[in-house]
Amino acid sequence: MAIIVVGGHSRSVGKTSVVAGLIAGLREYDWTAVKITQYGHGICSANGEACDCATGDHSWAISEEKDRAGESDTSRFLLAGAARALWVRTEQGRLAEAMPALRQRLEQSRNVIAESNSVLKFMRPDLYLTVLDPSTEDFKKSAQEFLDQAGAVILHDHANAEAAWQRVSLKPAAGRPIFRIAPPPYVTAEIVEFVRTFVASPTKTDSSRAITRA
Repeated sequence: MAIIVVGGHSRSVGKTSVVAGLIAGLREYDWTAVKITQYGHGICSANGEACDCATGDHSWAISEEKDRAGESDTSRFLLAGAARALWVRTEQGRLAEAMPALRQRLEQSRNVIAESNSVLKFMRPDLYLTVLDPSTEDFKKSAQEFLDQAGAVILHDHANAEAAWQRVSLKPAAGRPIFRIAPPPYVTAEIVEFVRTFVASPTKTDSSRAITRA
């Protein structure tokens, strides 16, 4: 089993589009695609809506997407060619509680591609890609934390543009391959072939070794 993780420094920088593009470009690898969403206080993980429920049963939820119409992010993964798509929803900071159940869901998967930064606390992927857009100021703490684990950077190419984010050093990712994109598309042939090398020769052979015990 190969595990690929795609993260990014903020919302709306193209993480979902990158995952869908990689699935479409590497359809033969029979992907299980995973999207991880962490909600803030007052949002129920069971349905993503505002609530006042106690944490208990509602601290996390996992659902399998069946709709291939492409209207949701996980539906886009199926439309791109994924064999399965899972949506993991947790309260902020409680992803660890969902990981044992997610591990079980992934045991029979051939290959896994996940959209998340924080999942790197619990997964040892074959490749982590980070998507950066200099025009977007927000830079998540989780994206900063795992910059040094990036195997490559997918960078929005804005001519003569300075990075909008402040006090963020990209030195932890120094020396990594940089793939510049001008969306659409979000995935180039070069990115597909780069990722293919990690999928074709994964360093992990099963989910129990690749996904650490929570």
